[in-house]
Amino acid sequence: MPAADKPGDLEELGRRVRAAAAKLALATTAAKNEALLTAADLLEARSTDILRANAGDVERAGGEGVSSAVVDRLALDDGRVRAMAAGLRAVAALPDPVGEVVEGARRPNGLEVSRVRVPLGVVGVIYENRPNVTADAAALCLKAGNAAFLRGSSAALSSNVAIAGVVREALGKAGLPEDGVVLVEDTSHETAERFVRLDGVIDCLIPRGGHALVSMIREKASVPYVIDGDGNCHVYVHEAADLDMADRIVENAKTSRPSVCNAMESLVVDEAVARSFLPRVAATLRRHGVELLGDERARAVLGDIPRATEEDFAREFLDLRLSIAVVDGLDAAIAHVRRYSSGHSEAIVTGDLQAARRFVAEVDAAAVLVNASTRFVDGGELGLGAEVGISTQKLHARGPMGLRELTSTKYVVYGEGQVRT
Repeated sequence: MPAADKPGDLEELGRRVRAAAAKLALATTAAKNEALLTAADLLEARSTDILRANAGDVERAGGEGVSSAVVDRLALDDGRVRAMAAGLRAVAALPDPVGEVVEGARRPNGLEVSRVRVPLGVVGVIYENRPNVTADAAALCLKAGNAAFLRGSSAALSSNVAIAGVVREALGKAGLPEDGVVLVEDTSHETAERFVRLDGVIDCLIPRGGHALVSMIREKASVPYVIDGDGNCHVYVHEAADLDMADRIVENAKTSRPSVCNAMESLVVDEAVARSFLPRVAATLRRHGVELLGDERARAVLGDIPRATEEDFAREFLDLRLSIAVVDGLDAAIAHVRRYSSGHSEAIVTGDLQAARRFVAEVDAAAVLVNASTRFVDGGELGLGAEVGISTQKLHARGPMGLRELTSTKYVVYGEGQVRT
């Protein structure tokens, strides 16, 4: 695996990945799918090697005293390796977006005008801890005709090297340039800052990480980027909610995997159902070890739970902690969500269709759900095969970034000698 260890190496890797991007843009669907399916088979065949590398990463992280949430994002097991392989196969099964005609028309002067999907070029992904991002990002970039320029964290370096090596081998076996996937192994902060300033190399940068990484991108990057931001996700239990349904949704949204960005971080409960719902959902959550923090009205119902501060309501915990607010109806719930939302995913549980429609219309987020867990806001769950991130901004993509979000368009115009008068 090529690494950037000296000042000039990063630029050399950039030249190589740029050259590979030009070839991948012209690759056939059959060749891209062959590479993806071969990579999936190799991931499973090399599972023991990948898990051995990952065990070393996890052991080092444990020795550094990192939180259980960080370890969960870092750790792989047989199931997660199989899931990575399944993701590659799912992407291979998706329609190839490259060359898709988005729209077309014949002008009165006879010109045939169409808008066609084309690859972005080199997609840079800078990410923390989660080694599955290596496989997901490589797969989506490849199928969309892009080269993937990856810079992971030091915590997951051994895992990322093993996974990227498998994908590079698969590219070669399919007759495609191995440099279609390049992992930068120098994980220093200085190299990260140089990476996000590779003008003329990176066409689109996607950061996946915490507040510090996103802040660095906003301050230092000179290439176009799409922010994969915090997931301060809310579930609002409306007065017309089925409380059995609400209990299941809250349990799943918070506890199925608390360390990921689509996990619920704040529960908002209508005053009309607070006294009947909060004690039961608190018992459900406490069985999973969730620490509850509440506003004054939540504390009045639940007793001696810590007070939730302004910072708590605005925080992405990524852990078994949850803030709770009790509100006076739909207007107050929408106002609370608007105030604290990070624009990721917000949910309402209700049997009132008009309330659901208002929540959907008035809450500004990448995804708004009605009577479903926020955990569904995921590329695989929404039919995208996989995702390279979840954009919380509005240009050029918003929500889970799948294949189409990794393309641009160009106008193609066919004429018969027309000139403009």
